[in-house]
Amino acid sequence: MSKVVYEGWMVRHGRRKIGRSFIHMRYFVLETRVLAYYKRKPQDNMVPIKTLLIDGNCRVEDRGLKMHHGHMVYVLCVYNKKEKHHRITMAAFNIQEALIWREKIELVIDQQQDLKTANSNKVCAPFQYKSSMDNGRNASSSDQESQCSPEEEEENHPALLRRTTIGNGPPESVPDWTQELDSGLSNQNNSDQVFSRKHWRLVRCQNGLRIFEELLEVDYLPRSCSRAMKAVGVVEATCEAIFELVMSMDGTRFEWDCSFQYGSLVEEVDGHTAILYHRLQPSWFPMFVWPRDLCYVRYWRRNDDGSYVVLFRSREHPNCGPQPGFVRAHIESGGFNISPLKSRNGRPRTQVQHLMQIDLKGWGVGYFPPFQQHCLLQMLNNVAGLREWFSQTDESHTVPRMSVMVNMTSNSASSRKEQKTQENSIQPNLSLDQMHSNSRHSVMLDEDSDEDEDYQIPEPEQEAYAVKLENAIRHADEEPSDQIDLSGFSGNLRRDDQEKSRDCWRISDGNNFRVRSNHFIYDKTKIPAGKHLMELVAVDWFKDVKRMDHVATRKGCAVQVASEKGLFSLAINVQVPGSTHYSMVFYFVTKQLVPGSLLQRFVDGDDEFRNSRFKLIPSVPKGSWIVRQSVGSTPCILGKAVDCTYIRGPKYLEIDVDIGSSTVANGVLGLVCGVITTLVVDMAFLVQGNTFDELPERLIGAVRVSHVELSSAVVPVLESGPSAE
Repeated sequence: MSKVVYEGWMVRHGRRKIGRSFIHMRYFVLETRVLAYYKRKPQDNMVPIKTLLIDGNCRVEDRGLKMHHGHMVYVLCVYNKKEKHHRITMAAFNIQEALIWREKIELVIDQQQDLKTANSNKVCAPFQYKSSMDNGRNASSSDQESQCSPEEEEENHPALLRRTTIGNGPPESVPDWTQELDSGLSNQNNSDQVFSRKHWRLVRCQNGLRIFEELLEVDYLPRSCSRAMKAVGVVEATCEAIFELVMSMDGTRFEWDCSFQYGSLVEEVDGHTAILYHRLQPSWFPMFVWPRDLCYVRYWRRNDDGSYVVLFRSREHPNCGPQPGFVRAHIESGGFNISPLKSRNGRPRTQVQHLMQIDLKGWGVGYFPPFQQHCLLQMLNNVAGLREWFSQTDESHTVPRMSVMVNMTSNSASSRKEQKTQENSIQPNLSLDQMHSNSRHSVMLDEDSDEDEDYQIPEPEQEAYAVKLENAIRHADEEPSDQIDLSGFSGNLRRDDQEKSRDCWRISDGNNFRVRSNHFIYDKTKIPAGKHLMELVAVDWFKDVKRMDHVATRKGCAVQVASEKGLFSLAINVQVPGSTHYSMVFYFVTKQLVPGSLLQRFVDGDDEFRNSRFKLIPSVPKGSWIVRQSVGSTPCILGKAVDCTYIRGPKYLEIDVDIGSSTVANGVLGLVCGVITTLVVDMAFLVQGNTFDELPERLIGAVRVSHVELSSAVVPVLESGPSAE
C-alpha cells in the first residue's frame, strides 16, 4: 500500500475546446508513487477521476497566474517528460498553497529518482567491469546506452537539471533592474552584457522609507522623464502575502496605494506576463492637472531564495488606446523586488523595493517641474502603505482579483455539449498505485476539457467540496426569458436613475455587494452578487401616527397589481417608530418561484426558518463619516436583530421589519434620521445560504435610496382591499 504524502482541496483549471476557461474544485491526493484527484474526499477505495504515476521523469512546471472571471489562480502542471500527454494541471487561490504542493511533489520525484539511481547503479557497475576486461575492448557508446542511457545518467545528477520552470523569462522590452552584477566578477569583454551595476544615492528618508536616486550617466533625458528612483522599506509580512497584494487591482488596493484609481487586464500573454491598464490619480493641483493613465506589460517571477520580482514597462496595445480625460504616461522602467529577511520576535520580515522611472507627459510637467517629483514620490510611498496595511490588519489575505478591460473582445458564449454517462467502479482493497495500473490502458480524460463532469459521484454528506465556480458566474449572467411587464406598478416615492437626483430611489447594481460563494463553508470567500432574483418595481414612503402593518392589502398597491398580472410579490416593510411612524416599503416581483429553491423554501417555511435566514447588507456610499461607521456594511440577519412579522398571502409574502424593537438599531436610527436628507443608502436583501446546495447566495433585490425628505412621506389608506389572489 502506498503512503499518503499530502492531500487537500485544489483547483482544477483549464480551457474548453472553444477557449473558455473553467475552474473546478477537486480533492488531490499525493502518494509515494501516484498523484490523483477526486470529486470529493475519497472513501471506501473510491476510483479517482485521474491518476498520474510519479517517477524520476516527472516535472513540476510553474505556469504562473491565470485569470478566471477576475479571479487569479496559481497554476502548476505535473507531467512526465517521456509521456507529456499524461499530465495533471492543478491550481490554488493563494501562492502559499501552490508552493506547498510543488515542494511535496518534487520531494516524491526526488525519492523516486534516488531509488531509480540506486537500481541503475547495480545494473551499470557490473557491465562496466566486464566491458573493460572483455578481450581488451572498450564498450561502444551504443552498448552503454543500452544498459545505462545518457538520459538516466543525466538524472543521476539532480543538481544539473532543474525540475521547476518559471516561465520563459521577461520579455526583451522589459529591463530587469533587479539584476545587479558584481563589478569585480562581471564580464567586461562580453558584448552581450546588457546590465551594469547601478549606483544609487540616498536623497531622503520619509515615512520610514529610504528614497534613492539612480546615478547612471545619460546623454539625454526628456524634461518630463525623471531619473529612476526607488523606495526601500521593511514590511512585517511574508513575501507571498505582499506579492498577492501587489498583484491585485481590486478594492483592496485603495487601502495601501494612494495613487491608484482603477486597473484592469488588457491581455493575458502567459502565466507570468500580462498587459494591464492602470489609472493614476495625482494629488498635485487636480483641478488644473489632468490625471494620468498607463498601458504597460507586467512580468513576474519567483526566485530560488523565495524572493519575488515584478517588472513594469509601458507598451502600446490595440485594445488600449488613449482614454478621454487622461494623459497617457510612459513607464521607462519600474516594479517591485520583494525579498525575505530574517524574522524578528517570531514575526516574518520582508524587504520591499519599489523602483519607478516614468515620463508623465503633458504640458503640466514642462511648466511645473515639482509636479514630476511629487507624483513620483507619491507612487513610491506605496511601500509605506503596504507596511501600514499589514501592521493594522489581522485578516486573512483575500484572493487576488482584477477586472477585465471593458473594451476587450469577449469570449463567445460556450455551447452546451451532449454529455455521456459513465459509472465509477468501486474496487475493494486497492491503493492509488494499483488503481493507476488498472486504468493505465483506459481512455484518459483530456486535461484541457471538462469531461470529468461525467464522473459525478453522488454526494450524500455535506462534506463534499466539488465546487463549480462557473455556476456562480452562470447564475449571475442568466437573463429571464420573458421580461416582466412593469406597466401599472407605482409607488409614491419616485424612481430616478440619475446619479445626483434627490428624494428618489433606483435599483442598485448587484455587483456592489459581496455574497457567499459556492465554497464559502470551506474558505470563507465571497463573490459579487450579480443579477437579482426578483425585480424591484415600486417603493412607497409612508407616515402615520400609528404603526403601519400589512400594507399589502392596500388597494392599488404593487402587491395587488402583481396579483392581477399573475405574478408573485415580496413586500418588505421597513418600519421606523417615533412620534411619527414612518414606513418604507419595497415591492419585489417575479413570474414564479422555482420549486425547491432556497427562496421558495424561505417563502413557504415557518417563522423560525425565516428569522434565521433573512439577511440585509447595508451600505452608505454617501454620508458623514460617523453615519457610515454607525451603519457599517456588515451583513445582518434581520430576524435575529429585530422583530420581523411574516404575512403569507396566496400570491405574496409581506415582511414587516420593526427597526424600533432593537435598542442598538434605535440609536442608529436617531442618528440617521437627523441627517437623512444628506444620505445615499444602499440595501440588499437576500436569504442566507448555509449548506453546499444553497450556495452561492443570490440577492432577492437591491435598492439605492437617495436624499430622502421626511416631508415627502404620505399617509396611506390602509382600509382592507381585495386580498391578493
